[in-house]
Amino acid sequence: MDPLIILFGLGVGVLIGMTGIGGGSLMTPLLILVFGTKPVVAIGTDLAYGAITKTLGGWRHLRKGTVDFGLAAWMALGSCPGAVLGVLAIEWIERNYGDAFENTMLVSLGIALFLVGGSVLFRALFLQRLIAKERDEVPMTARNKLAATSIGLVLGTILGLTSVGSGALIGLALILVFKLTPQRVVGTDVFHAAGLLWVAALTHLFFGNVDFGLMANILIGSLPGVWLGTNLMAHIPTAGLRIGLGVVLFASAFGILQKAGASYGLAVTIGVPVALGLASWVIYRARMARIAADAAAAAAEAAALPASDPRSPIVSETTAP
Repeated sequence: MDPLIILFGLGVGVLIGMTGIGGGSLMTPLLILVFGTKPVVAIGTDLAYGAITKTLGGWRHLRKGTVDFGLAAWMALGSCPGAVLGVLAIEWIERNYGDAFENTMLVSLGIALFLVGGSVLFRALFLQRLIAKERDEVPMTARNKLAATSIGLVLGTILGLTSVGSGALIGLALILVFKLTPQRVVGTDVFHAAGLLWVAALTHLFFGNVDFGLMANILIGSLPGVWLGTNLMAHIPTAGLRIGLGVVLFASAFGILQKAGASYGLAVTIGVPVALGLASWVIYRARMARIAADAAAAAAEAAALPASDPRSPIVSETTAP
């Protein structure tokens, strides 16, 4: 039993509970950078522990009715084969590139972390007002089926290669492409990720890339961490957490690429993510102030309307059933 790994598992579990993001995006680079775990073993072990935690969450969301089962199934049609392809690609790289495999794997992980970090910041900064055409269920037209399967294939392959993206990238697709309501985004994302992670984890297990002792230590910390994070979610600003998480992901990406041989100092690894976080916070505050000002202006305009105007709040209140 390793107390430090358990502690890191607890911290990552809290983040997962509060934001729905952070499993593969944080645990894999932590295992590589802090504990010196072989990259392919870190990825396989991370996927295995994530499959267990997401299964519990997915079952809970399914019972609560927050899962668009049709959309999740069509995404899985692409993502599960994609995850297998991603793992097979790792094995092919290892066989053909030998000693260069580890650097190739680290570069792939670094790029994936940049993608996830960017998506987390984008979601925190620019999606507060994306409420038009939100829906609880996506009609499975031929176009939507093709989009779901194609997106699933790409993101499943990325996950199989790097263990990154089951929360941030898929959640972003559910918002931007399919315009699900927030509750359905979380439920569908977690439910779909559970099956996807099992496929990826079992494929890694087949190739011997899962360390069960390491996985048990992570689970000891992460399972109570998820429970704690879920209970803290209502008391901590989610947007601020997402910005902080984006900063950590960018720092992780710089650290991973530096381990792969990139030549830059600590000033870049720490300074650039911190500067990005400060800029993001300023942008977030400005956007929230603008949203509040627009809402106040709309309320003032409605209050100034004559009582006979059907848009007047007085008429609305008196005619409401």
